[in-house]
Amino acid sequence: MAFTAKDVAKLREQTGAGMMDCKKALTATDGDMEKAAEYLREQGVNIAAKKASRIASEGIVAAYISADGKVGALAEVNCESDFVAKSDTFVELGTAVARQVAETDPADLETLLSSVSVSDKKSTVTDLVNNATAKIGEKLSVRRFVRFATKSGKEEFYLHMGGKIGVLLEVETEKDINGNADFTAMCHDIAMHIAASSPKFVCPEEVPAEETEHEKEILKVQAMNEGKPAAVAEKIIAGRIKKFYKEICLVEQEFVKNPDVTVGQLVSDFAKKVGSSVKITRFASFVMGEGLEKKVDNLAEEVAKMQNK
Repeated sequence: MAFTAKDVAKLREQTGAGMMDCKKALTATDGDMEKAAEYLREQGVNIAAKKASRIASEGIVAAYISADGKVGALAEVNCESDFVAKSDTFVELGTAVARQVAETDPADLETLLSSVSVSDKKSTVTDLVNNATAKIGEKLSVRRFVRFATKSGKEEFYLHMGGKIGVLLEVETEKDINGNADFTAMCHDIAMHIAASSPKFVCPEEVPAEETEHEKEILKVQAMNEGKPAAVAEKIIAGRIKKFYKEICLVEQEFVKNPDVTVGQLVSDFAKKVGSSVKITRFASFVMGEGLEKKVDNLAEEVAKMQNK
């Protein structure tokens, strides 16, 4: 498979590696972008974590937590401009949608849109979206949502930059300590940590075996390319796998507000303090517009097209 200069630039943007390294990697892998990124790692090139999908669509991630803290929801609602995304009408729509998710537990997006609003008991969510569209003058849409509920524990959310990133966190407890201000603060801080550190899993046990094995294969080739003996390489791989878990597992990460402890240690220490088991069970993180692209007008290209007609 042939590749172009744009492919080299794209690989460089994704990995942070040098242009020549990217060109060499694409040559070695016959233009396969994914394999090229792996090739760079195998060669020991210090690459940055793959950037999130391009974010170009506007909108917000909204959140809602029930009064008792046991039900929570995130919802992404999109619009066409950043100006509208910051408007009171649009923000209110986002919050209403998140509340609808929390209180009605819809099975899918279609069910959510057709459900009767819990706020006015008459309109459907689609009606709410259409009414806001008429008022704002832009196309609006509900893209996705997630809902958590716990019988013994707490749901907590964190919204970053006015809803550009939204996190929903669930922490289970043996005792009902939802009224504990320190517990609430810790949950909020952990949700904020998730927004900042982007873990993929709660703990190493959640990482699929095939993902771990795939990482080990990359680390094995990397160690061999460094000229390490087989026996030494195995020890190096074991150490680097621990580092791999620290990068992707929440409880293994250094807590952003105090790097001297991991998130897991933070929770364990708090559990001893209050005399109750405390466990992070799950989380969800939405980056507004992730995976979506918005048309970008290029005046120069438009003029060129007109001249060629």
